[in-house]
Amino acid sequence: MTDTQNPDDNETDAAPRDFIRDRISADIESGQHAAIVTRFPPEPNGHLHIGHAKSICLNFGVADEFGGTCNLRFDDTNPAREDESYIRAIQDDVRWLGFDWGDNLFYASDNFEQLYAWAQHLIENGLAYVDDLSADEMREYRGTLTEPGRPSPHRGRTAAESLDLFARMRAGEFEDGAKVLRAKIDMASGNINLRDPVLYRILRADHPRTGDAWRIYPTYDFAHGQSDAIEGITHSLCTLEFEDHRPLYDWLIDNLPVPARPRQYEFSRLNLGHTVLSKRRLSQLVEEGHVTGWDDPRMPTVTGLRRRGVPPEAIRDFIGRLGITKSDGLVEMSYLENTIREHLNQTAPRRMGVLDPIKLVIENYPEGETEELDGLNNPTDESAGTRKIPFGRELYVERDDYMDDAPNKFRRLTIGREVRLRFAYFVTCTDVIKDAEGNVTELRCTYDPESRGGDSPDGRKVRGTIHWVSVAHAVTAEVRLYDHLFAAEEPGKERDWLEDLNPASLEVRDTCFLEPALADADGVVQFERLGYFAPDTNSAPGALLFNRTVSLRDSRPKAKG
Repeated sequence: MTDTQNPDDNETDAAPRDFIRDRISADIESGQHAAIVTRFPPEPNGHLHIGHAKSICLNFGVADEFGGTCNLRFDDTNPAREDESYIRAIQDDVRWLGFDWGDNLFYASDNFEQLYAWAQHLIENGLAYVDDLSADEMREYRGTLTEPGRPSPHRGRTAAESLDLFARMRAGEFEDGAKVLRAKIDMASGNINLRDPVLYRILRADHPRTGDAWRIYPTYDFAHGQSDAIEGITHSLCTLEFEDHRPLYDWLIDNLPVPARPRQYEFSRLNLGHTVLSKRRLSQLVEEGHVTGWDDPRMPTVTGLRRRGVPPEAIRDFIGRLGITKSDGLVEMSYLENTIREHLNQTAPRRMGVLDPIKLVIENYPEGETEELDGLNNPTDESAGTRKIPFGRELYVERDDYMDDAPNKFRRLTIGREVRLRFAYFVTCTDVIKDAEGNVTELRCTYDPESRGGDSPDGRKVRGTIHWVSVAHAVTAEVRLYDHLFAAEEPGKERDWLEDLNPASLEVRDTCFLEPALADADGVVQFERLGYFAPDTNSAPGALLFNRTVSLRDSRPKAKG
C-alpha cells in the first residue's frame, strides 16, 4: 500500500517552496532565463479531473509568481477521440479554477507542417525511418525490461526510400497501421522509450481543426517537446510517468533545429482515495453508464466537482497544501472534504431543510396563526445578518430526531423531553401517532410561548436543539446524497476496478421540505445540522433539486499511514 499523504503536513504561512520553484529561481538568478514560460497541455478527449487541476495550479501558479506566462496548448494529435466540446469544457474549467491564458492559446495542430518538416530532417540525417512492422511485431522486436530489442528488418532503409514512403503516408496511400515513422536511436537501450520509438502513425481520420488535410499524425512524444520549443517554453512541467520519456524529449531537442531548448521537470501526480484519476477509466464510466456523465457529482472531474458545489478556492487551497514533490502517495478523500468544509463554513449561508420528514404538531399553538422568526444567516460572519423564517402550528422535523424509549444520551425528542426548536421555542413531546405497522407518523408537542427565539425565560436548560420547517410555508425539493464513487480506497487493487464501485454512492430523497428562502438559492448553502448543499444545474422553480456537496463533519474512520 502506498503511503497516505496528509495535506496538512505541508501547511505553512510562508510562500510555497518546492524543488520546481527552487529550480526556476536558480535559472532566473543565473541569467539563464529572463522570463519563464510554462504551459498546460491537455488532450481534448475528455473532461479535466482534479489531477489536472494540480498541474493547472502549478503551471499557472509559478508563471504568475515569477512574472512569466503560461500557455494553454491543446495536444490535438489524436482526432479519433477528440471533440470541440471537450476544448470548450477545458477552457471553462481552467477559467473557473481562477486562471487565464490571455492570448496564449495554442494547438499542437498549429505545428503540423513544421513537425512534418522536422520529421523529414530526421530521415535525411539517418535518424528516422519508415517501418512496415505491425504493432504486434514491433512489440516483439522491442524486447523486454531485461532483454534488448532487435532491429526492424526495415531499419536500414535509405533516407531516399523512407522520404518517399513518408510522403506517400501523408498522401493517404496506405491503410491505417500499414506503416509508421520511427526514430533510429538504440534498440539495446535500457530505456524502452529509446528503442526506436514511433514518431508518426497513419490515421485516416478527419481532424476537428485541419479537416482531411492530414492522413498521418505525430505521436505525443514527437509533438510535445517540439511544440514546447516552438512556443519558447522554458520549464516543461510533467507528472512522474513522463520521467522515462525525458531522454527521448532531450534526444529530439538535441537532433532537431528547434528555435529554443526547453527542459522537462517531473513532479508526482495526484492519487486520491476512493476514486480513479485516469481519463481512460473515467471515459469508461461515462460510456458504460456507471455515472450520468462527465459532470456527475460523484466524478472527480472539475465539472463534477463544480456541479456538486465545491468552490474553486477550496480546490486551489487543497492542492497548495499538498505541495509539489517527487514522492507518490495516496491522499485520503477526507482531506479534500475537510478543505471544502473549511471554505464553505466561512461562506455558505445557513438555511433549514428536512430530508426525512415527520410532522410535528404544537397543540397549544393557536390554529391558523403564523409568525416570522429571526435566523442567523451565518454565525461565523456577523455581517451576514439575519433572515425571516416563517413559523406555525405544524412543522416538519427529521424522523431520526425522535426515538421511543430513548437512552439518556439521546438529546432529541422523546415522550416527556423538552428540546429547543432552532431560532423558535422550547417544545415538549407529549404523544406520538403511529400507523398499523407501528411507524411514527406524527408527533404531538406543547410549547413554551415565553421561550421565543429559543431563549429560556427562567434559565432552565434543554439538552438538544433540532431544526424544522413550517408545513404551511415549506417548499418541496429532491435532494441527492453522495458518497464515495468507489467503496475501496484504491479501486482495482484487490480485484477488477469496476467491481469496487460503491452501490451506495447515491441516495435520492425525493420528498424533502425546505424553508422558503431556498426556493431561489443560487449557491451553496448549509442545511443546518445536515451538511452543505448546492442547487443542481437542472434545478428549477417548482422542481428544486439539491446536491450534497459535503457533510458537516467526517464520521468515517481515518486510514492509517
